[in-house]
Order: sequence, then C-alpha cells, then structure tokens
Amino acid sequence: MADRNAFRMRRLRGRDPLGLRRALAGWLLPALVAAMALLAAMALTGAQGAGSLAARWEQAAAGQILVQLPPEGLGPALDRLSSLPGVASATPVPDARLREFLRPWLGEVPGLPLPAMVEMRLANPAAETAIRAAAADIPGAVVEERGEAVTQALRVAHGVRFLAWVILAIIVLVATALVAVATRAGISARSQTITILHELGARDSDIAGRFARRLGWLCTLGALGGLAIALPALWLLADAAIPVAMARPAALTDLPWWGLLSLPLVAGTIGWITARLTVGAWLRRLP
Repeated sequence: MADRNAFRMRRLRGRDPLGLRRALAGWLLPALVAAMALLAAMALTGAQGAGSLAARWEQAAAGQILVQLPPEGLGPALDRLSSLPGVASATPVPDARLREFLRPWLGEVPGLPLPAMVEMRLANPAAETAIRAAAADIPGAVVEERGEAVTQALRVAHGVRFLAWVILAIIVLVATALVAVATRAGISARSQTITILHELGARDSDIAGRFARRLGWLCTLGALGGLAIALPALWLLADAAIPVAMARPAALTDLPWWGLLSLPLVAGTIGWITARLTVGAWLRRLP
C-alpha cells in the first residue's frame, strides 16, 4: 500500500494536482502587486532624491560663507581673510549683483549705499572657525549666518527620506497580508484536494512548495509589470525635476537602479515565504 501511494505521488509531482493554476489564475493579485511595486519604485526614488538633495545643500552650505566688511580698509581685511588656511578664494560681490538681489524687495534704488560683501569659498569646512575668529578682530565685519532657511530645508529633505522608507515598510506589510489572504483563498478552494493528497502521503513541504511557487511567480509577474510602468514615469519626473533642484541635466545614475531592479525579486520572495508559511500553518492543524 505504501509503495502504491509513493508511486501515485511520484506521478503527481510533474502535474498540478492541487489545481492552483485554476484556483489562483486571476489577475487581481498581480495587478495589486504591480500597483504596490509602482508605489515602492516611487518611494525608493524619492528617498534617493531627497538624500542627494540634502547632501548637495549640506555641501554647498559648508563650502561657502558671506562676510560683510566695512568699505574702509577693505583691501587689508580681504587680504587677511583670503590668507587663512582652508580658504580657496575670497571674492568681493559686485554691487550690480547685490542690487539684483535687493530689487524684489526694495526696487530700483541706485543711490542706496551698499555694504562690501565678500564671497568666501572654503577648501576645508573647518576653516569656518578661523574665518569667524578673524572677522571678530576686524571692526565692522559681520559673518552672515546661513539662517533658519537652510536648516528647515535640510529638515524637510531628511523628513521626506524617512517618510519614503516608512512607506516602503508599509508596502511590504500590505503585500505580505495580501499574499496571505490570496493563499487562504486558494486553500479554501482546494481544501478537499489538499486533505486527500495529505492522506495519500504527500509531504507538507511538497504541498506548501506548490503554493509558494505559484504565489511567488504571480508576485514576480505583478512586480515586473509595475516596474515597467514606473521606469518611464520616473525618468520623465527626474528629467523635469533634477535640472531645477540640482542645477544640472538628469542622468541615468539619478535613479536607484539597485532598488528598482530588485523589486521583482523582493516581491517574489515575499510571495514565496508568505505562502509557504501560511500553508504550513494550515497543514499543521490537519489530523
């Protein structure tokens, strides 16, 4: 009898004895996974974009300082500041540029006296301490603070990046729950067949493996579809936003390819593991 059951199981291994191609044949699960893959791709790109933007702002803020100097004695003060270690250059800001900055607030005021502003570029961010110390010894010199605007911008960028990772975590949880529901629906549709095969001697790992392979494939297929929709959309967004935010043309390296290309693999793994665990838990309750 045992030999007969073993022979029957060997014959069934190459087929679909559970009828999963019919029980799990709909496109609802792949479509939902595609939608979640699209959201995940957008969250990944948003996280990388926010991180790159924050790094650029931090680098720009750390590499440039404006110093206001009194008009009298401008030359000696400028020579002293430019000779400090770690200072790459110290360039007076032209009056025309200052008036351009002030025009939106003050309008055309040709007779308005303007302070002497010096734009200092740092080769080493640690030179800021030396600049502030030297400016304190120059009467009338003022080092312009970067202000709350830069701090707020960095806080927003880091907040967007953190929110993107939270969204990714939520997507993973929703995908896991969705696969678990789909697996239970497949179990409910094929419960009698599963019970009969279990009584004939089918191993729990074989039955769970069939569900895992089917659900893993459907999730991978859905993620591939979502990724195919996401890539051109993300490139269009990057091509429009990066020249404004980063002051340069968009490049292919601006997209998080390592994360985008791993989405189908991650989706398939989630489907495979979740289905296997769900079926295994149900089979352990059988007599």
